[in-house]
Amino acid sequence: MTVCRDCCCGSTDKHPDVDHDAQLAALRSGAGRHRVRVSECLSVCERSNVVVVQPSRAARRGGARPVYLGDILGHDTVDAVSAWLTAGGPGVAEMPSRLGGHVFDAASCVGC
Repeated sequence: MTVCRDCCCGSTDKHPDVDHDAQLAALRSGAGRHRVRVSECLSVCERSNVVVVQPSRAARRGGARPVYLGDILGHDTVDAVSAWLTAGGPGVAEMPSRLGGHVFDAASCVGC
């Protein structure tokens, strides 16, 4: 999983009511055996806070692709991302319905 933390994502200026450090810690602790990387700006600032859930190598060979999730701001969405990873992530486990409205195509982001 890649967590964006730069100009907008992780910013208390943009999201003053979010404890970004606690959110990152929760994602790391909830990821289990999956690695969590922190990235500089992913250039999709209009959707901050952005998390990219990567499929396993086996799932990728089966056709699964990374899933971009935006507006990951609350405990409920962080918990849903963690639960999905624990279950296997893209190509292995069904995405929690709670995350459905957070999926976006980074290539189609305009004005980021």
